[in-house]
Amino acid sequence: MSSPLRLAGRLALVTGATRGIGRAVALAYAKEGAHLILVGRTAGALEEVDDEIRALGGNATLLTLDLKNRDKIDALGPTIYQRWEKLDILVGNAGILGPLSPLGHVTADAWDEVLNVNLTANWRLIRTLDPLLRRSDAGRAIFVSSGAAVSRAAYWGPYSVSKAGLEALVVTYAREVENTPVRANLINPGPTRTNMRAKAFPGENAASLKTPESIAPTFVKLAEAACTDNGKIFDLKTGDVR
Repeated sequence: MSSPLRLAGRLALVTGATRGIGRAVALAYAKEGAHLILVGRTAGALEEVDDEIRALGGNATLLTLDLKNRDKIDALGPTIYQRWEKLDILVGNAGILGPLSPLGHVTADAWDEVLNVNLTANWRLIRTLDPLLRRSDAGRAIFVSSGAAVSRAAYWGPYSVSKAGLEALVVTYAREVENTPVRANLINPGPTRTNMRAKAFPGENAASLKTPESIAPTFVKLAEAACTDNGKIFDLKTGDVR
C-alpha cells in the first residue's frame, strides 16, 4: 500500500523554478501531490519544467515574471486570489550572485539589481501573498539563504548584504505570523551543484557538490501542514538550526 502524498491538494508558488534548486523543489512538490505555480523569467524554460511535472502525473500553472518587475509582483496576490482564493506554500528561491568585487568598484546599478532581486522582491512577495497564506489552513513560506549572510567575506558585498537582509526579513515575518496558521523559515543549502555556484567558484569540481535534488526533501518537510517550525534557519551544510 502506497503512503499518502504529503502535499496532496496544496497550492505552491516557487520562484526561480526553471533550474537548480527551484526546479528540484518544484518536481519534489509535484511528486507529493501539490499543484505548482512556476515563476521564472523565460517561458521556454518554464515549459520544460512543466513537461517534467506532467510526466510525473502532476500539473502546473506557468507565470513568466522578472522579479525586477515590481508592479507584476504586486499583482500576484490579487491574481491568485481570483482563481484560488488562497495560497498554501510560497518558496522564495530566485536569486542572483551579482559582482564579486571590492565595494568601491560595485556600480550603483549592480548593487540595486542584487538587492532588488534577492531582498526587495521577497518583501514584495510577502506583502502581496501574506493575505493568501493566512487564508490557508497551514500557510508555509520558505526562503533560500546562504552562508554568505554570516561569513561576510571580502568581495561578496552585494550578495552577502542581500542574504543577511533576507534572513532579517523572514525572521521578522515569522514573528508577525506566529499567532496565525502561517509558518516562515529559511534554508541555507550550503555548497550545491548550481549555475550560480559554478559562476562563483569556476575552478571547483561540480561533481564533488551535492545535487539540488538531494536537498529538496527539506523543502518538502517545511511545506507540510504538520510543520511547526517558525523563524528558523536550517543550515544543510552543518546541520545546524538557528
